[in-house]
This record gives sequence, structure tokens and C-alpha cells, in this order.
Amino acid sequence: MIPQVRRQPLAAQAAELLLARIRAGEWPLGHRLPGETLLAAQLGVGRSTVREAIRELAGKGVLDSRQGAGVFVTALDVTEDWDVVLRGATIVAVIEARIAIEAEAAALAAERRTPADLRAIRRTLAERRVEGRPVADHVDADMAFHRAVVVAAHNDVLTQLFDSLLPRLRLAMIDMLELRPVRSEQDDQHAHEQLAQAIADRTPTAAAEFSRAHLSALKEAFT
Repeated sequence: MIPQVRRQPLAAQAAELLLARIRAGEWPLGHRLPGETLLAAQLGVGRSTVREAIRELAGKGVLDSRQGAGVFVTALDVTEDWDVVLRGATIVAVIEARIAIEAEAAALAAERRTPADLRAIRRTLAERRVEGRPVADHVDADMAFHRAVVVAAHNDVLTQLFDSLLPRLRLAMIDMLELRPVRSEQDDQHAHEQLAQAIADRTPTAAAEFSRAHLSALKEAFT
């Protein structure tokens, strides 16, 4: 039997219509939607269908139903899957995100690092110095150092954001370094040593600046 096209459920159609109106700016961020009765009349459906449509959009983070207060707009569109976003992102965009994450993480690490954090940073820094190994191994050692810095910030959100960028970044770094090795491995290592020392010295401003300068130079290498 040849599969037949199924009609979209009525609630899903209603959810699409509500989302289209939100995207069009009819209900701004934080705005309360009209009541179920009015929405049902406008959409030409029953109140139960409206409730189901609202539940669908609430599950996608667009609406928030607050008991006794109404339904409010909490996002202006459905957020794309994070993996899909990263696969389509340019490496420059990923590095810019790294700058935002890691510069702040470096400053926090300088304030919050523990002796164990500092040992991890110094261990991964030493592992970066190993020469004559495959590019992929060097990139993994570099990523381990940067992750140790982020972990030392003791902010789980920053760590998860960094981890989400790693797969996209790792492949791009390997490709770039195989084509264009760093001009001076000594200078590159020194930049990482400066960052580690600033964290050891508990100087947040310097740590943030060293992190930003290093990553900005990396961004330029990709442009």
C-alpha cells in the first residue's frame, strides 16, 4: 500500500497560527495572550484545541501558562536544536562564542580556582608542550588546557557551553593546523603560560585579557 499524506492535527495547525502571529510581532515578549475563548473564536477552533496548541508552544519554550495570570510570550520563535545550529555555524562564529565564554571563565577562574584546579591547569599546560606528535593529539591537548581553565571557573553553564562547542571546534582546528601550522609554537605556548600564571596569581582582569588576546589571534587566523 502506498503511504498517504496525513493531515496535520488541528492543534498543531493552531499552534502554527499562534506562532506566526508571535513572529509577526502581534504579541511582544512578555505580553499576555488573549483568553482561550477569544483565541478559539479567532482561530475557528474549540477551546480544547487552543489549550493543546498552547501546551505545544509552552513545551517549545515560546509560551508560559501561569495559573491565575494567563498565558505569556517567553520567546519570539522556536529555538533550533543546538547541534543543528553548531553544524551550520562558521568557525569564526564559534571562536567568537569561545571568546565570550572563555574570557569570562578565565576571570572567574582567577577568583575561584582551587589548588586542584591549578594542578589540572598546569598539568594540561605541560602536556601542550610535547612536540613532534600528530596534529590531532596537539589539538586535544590544547582543548584539555582550555577546558581546565573553564572548569576552574566553577560555573556549570559555562562548562556545558564550552563542551558543546568542542566537536565543531576540534575538527576545524585540526584542518587548519594541518594546512597552516602556527607561526611560532614557542609564542603560542607562552600565551597559554601567561593565562595560567594570571589565574595562579588571582588577577581576573589580566586572565580575561590574556584569554581574549589569544582567542582573537586565533580568530584572525581563520579569516
